[in-house]
Amino acid sequence: MNSQNVKRLTRETVDEPSTILGKNNSKNVRFRREKRTAMAQRGIRSLVIAVAIPLSLALCNVFFFGSAEGYGAVSSSWRISKPFWFPPLWALHMTCVASSFLMALSAWLVWADGGFHRNPTALYLYLAQLCLSLAWDPVVFRMAAPWAGLLVCSATFGALVGCSRQFKEVNPIAGNLVMPCLAWASFLAIFNLNLLFL
Repeated sequence: MNSQNVKRLTRETVDEPSTILGKNNSKNVRFRREKRTAMAQRGIRSLVIAVAIPLSLALCNVFFFGSAEGYGAVSSSWRISKPFWFPPLWALHMTCVASSFLMALSAWLVWADGGFHRNPTALYLYLAQLCLSLAWDPVVFRMAAPWAGLLVCSATFGALVGCSRQFKEVNPIAGNLVMPCLAWASFLAIFNLNLLFL
C-alpha cells in the first residue's frame, strides 16, 4: 500500500508542473493568435487605405478631366485619321486606373516591409509618379497639349524606372508589380507621339 501511495504522489507531483505549463502554454498560444489577428486587421486596414486613396484620385481624375472632347482636339480631321490601334476612351481610362491600383499595391508592399523608412527616395519617386500620372489626363484631354503630354509621360516613365529599382531592393514582388505600369507608360508615350503627328 505504501508503495502505491508513493507512486501516486510521485505521479501527481510530476504531472502537476506539466499541467501548469500546459495552462501557460495555452494562454501563450491564445495571446499569439490574438496578436496575429490584430496585426492582420491592421494590415488589411492599411492596405485598403493605401490602395483606396490613389485609386479614388485616379477615378476623380478620369471623371473630371477625361472627357472625350479633348481626345480628338488635336486636329479637326482626327476622328477620320485615327489609327486602328488607338484604344477606346473607356479602355484608356480603365488601364490608367489599373496602373494606379498596381502602383498603390506595390507601394504598400514596400511600406509594409519598412522600405519607405529606410529609403525615403522610394517614397519620393512614388509620389512623383502618382502626381505625374494624375497630370496626364488634364494635359492631354483638357488642354489638348500632346507635347506636354509627351513630357509628362517621359517623366512618369523615369519615375517608374526609379520606383522599380528602389522597390526591388525592398520587396522583389513590389518591383515586379511596377513592370506593367512601365509598359503602360511606354504605350502612352507612343500614343502621345501619334497625337503630335495627326
